[in-house]
Amino acid sequence: MTITRRPLGHFAGRSVAGLLAVAGAGVGFGVLLMLVRLHWGPLHHADREAAEWFNALVAPHHALVTVLKAITDLGGRPVLIWLVTIAVVGLLIRRQPRLAVYLVITGVGGLILDPSLKALVGRLRPVVDVPITHAPGNSFPSGHALGSFVAYGALLLVFLPAVAPRRRRPAVAAVAVLVFLIGLTRIALGVHFVSDVLAGWLLGVAWLGVTAYAFRLWRRERGRPVPPIGEGLEPEAGEEIAPAPAEEHVLEHPRSSVAELLVGWVLVLGVLYGFGMFVSYHAEGTFLDTLDTAVPRWFAARRTASLDELSWWWSKFGDTHAILLVALVFCPLVVAVGKRWRPVLFVVLAMFGELSLFLVTARLVERPRPPVENLDGRLPTSSFPSGHIAATICLWSAMAIIVVARTDRWWRWLFVALAVLMPVGVAISRIYRGMHHPTDFVGAILLGVLWVGLLWWVVRPNADLPAGSRPAVEPAQAREPARAGRED
Repeated sequence: MTITRRPLGHFAGRSVAGLLAVAGAGVGFGVLLMLVRLHWGPLHHADREAAEWFNALVAPHHALVTVLKAITDLGGRPVLIWLVTIAVVGLLIRRQPRLAVYLVITGVGGLILDPSLKALVGRLRPVVDVPITHAPGNSFPSGHALGSFVAYGALLLVFLPAVAPRRRRPAVAAVAVLVFLIGLTRIALGVHFVSDVLAGWLLGVAWLGVTAYAFRLWRRERGRPVPPIGEGLEPEAGEEIAPAPAEEHVLEHPRSSVAELLVGWVLVLGVLYGFGMFVSYHAEGTFLDTLDTAVPRWFAARRTASLDELSWWWSKFGDTHAILLVALVFCPLVVAVGKRWRPVLFVVLAMFGELSLFLVTARLVERPRPPVENLDGRLPTSSFPSGHIAATICLWSAMAIIVVARTDRWWRWLFVALAVLMPVGVAISRIYRGMHHPTDFVGAILLGVLWVGLLWWVVRPNADLPAGSRPAVEPAQAREPARAGRED
């Protein structure tokens, strides 16, 4: 009896303050809800005054508006759903299904509460003198305030055990500041009243508190100790959910590696500049000039409505949004499976290096687009090299290098095939649409091969594999003789 009462007493003592806070948040939200529904005059007046003050402060400053929009996007559904989904998949890979289920239930609850309450209240969004941005749907409560509080709060509770004790308070403070700023941007951008954001935060506190309390109850009922909430939901899972618990150094010699990459970047830029200037202004009368003239015209003469649409969709696989989306899915999964940051660094450097080389080369060469109708219209960058193709080459080849070395499963060859097919498909679509010459494609190949090759030589993304981090594909029978030999 004593053994069962002691955890219960500790749990009850630790939970009283939390329950009071959750109850207080729920009551506060209910009061705000009733005041908004009853159109209480003082609240309505205060909301209007705040909306007009923020609009007059923010609207004249375009740079500030850009920053506010970037911050507010961190509380939007696309970002939050991506974060929670990646976290759930990573937890399942690390064999933490309880935490994964907690994230799913908490996130889905937040998604249900927001539109339901907006439909119930039916409050219109603010009307300001100088509209800055627009948002669909009703106003009360703020979905960004609610969603960011619930999503970032749940992620913090799940992954707090993976944070070093001395860094937990700064982590909590950083999340709190981020949630506050997201809510503030909704007011400053004129899409929510102050009471909308306050209601979103209060509802977020209540819902997150209820789900966290239910998880702690579940632990107690199964005889597990219930730690203080400041240690996270499952402290014993800290090592398992840590991104790279066994990695001491991402790069063994970071200073020399940075120097090598800088020197290599300059050399690759020189190769691209030399080839780009030659094919753009000094190849007249050569086979390359004939190729650059004939191929775009051949494609332009065979355009159809269906091929135009197909080429548009295929071209999208190489634009910034698609490349970023694939990288944002691949990199967290690599960390979850391999427990190493070095492969992620390899992919990130591949993307940033490609982007910088493309922008600088395009600016220096300034090659005109092919002399056919450009279906994508006038673009801010020049023709050489193709950024779409170069980004596709760098991303998919970097992923293939990582995957092929880390598994012996048949599907690794899919990444090799995609590393070839994706750039070729994007290249055909870009040339078909009259946006690039064939030698722009060659320039993209040069950029991708030289830069990814340089990164492979300097970063060595699979250098951890000989140390024993390769997946266990070696048969058990083959390991027994080696063990027996060491014992002898």
